[in-house]
Amino acid sequence: MFQNLIRRWDSHLRKYADRNLNRSDLVKDKNFQNIYSKVGPRKSKYTLAPMERCYSLYKAIKYVTKASISGDIVECGVWRGGSAMLAALTLMENQETHRKIYLYDTYEGMSEPTDKDIDIHGVAYRLLWKKEKELLTVSLDEVKKNMSSTGYPKENIIFVKGMVEDTIPNTVPNQVALLRLDTDLYESTYHELIHLYPRVSSQGVVIIDDYGHFQGAQEATEEYFKKFSQEVLFHRIDYSCRVMIKPAAPLKVS
Repeated sequence: MFQNLIRRWDSHLRKYADRNLNRSDLVKDKNFQNIYSKVGPRKSKYTLAPMERCYSLYKAIKYVTKASISGDIVECGVWRGGSAMLAALTLMENQETHRKIYLYDTYEGMSEPTDKDIDIHGVAYRLLWKKEKELLTVSLDEVKKNMSSTGYPKENIIFVKGMVEDTIPNTVPNQVALLRLDTDLYESTYHELIHLYPRVSSQGVVIIDDYGHFQGAQEATEEYFKKFSQEVLFHRIDYSCRVMIKPAAPLKVS
């Protein structure tokens, strides 16, 4: 049953694939390919993120380790744990297993979308949410098993179960080196930015996975950052994913 759901989802994702992308540099990076082979190929289905987003996350983790950016790794919206597994494996590759990995998710499926949550084609997310509830629901036990397979120290993997609106900010780390937001929806994304962005270290990394695909995620991001007088640069990884490095100078409210 799960494989049938995955095949149907693959068909859906192919609509957005850029077939003109040249991945030769990604393929040549053997260290990345070694890690990607454990989490990324379609047969594993630990993540739905395409190779470009996985490589961006891989390079971002390497950046925060090499640049000695203080803080932990935080992901909101975990699904089966593929991106977190990639982060853990990359931290291990760089001997950085002292960092904690915080994983926020309901582990019972996605919260109900609102009218703000519309996809790139103008289709209400609520329709997809109703149709794909089984695919979107992954238990905490399954994610724990998947994360355990990486060999990352168990005591440094923090699973936080519940809606982020309920669990954040009560369970957040003091400092965040890399923040990855993948809850898709307006309300959750805005809540995460309010409480977690201020904790991101200077020159730390912020990743918004569905900025270009879901209107709610984009609107929440733009609404949060428009209150500051300075511009921030969100680099385009693909049609959907955006990445920024937090400016060294504190942002000032305009």
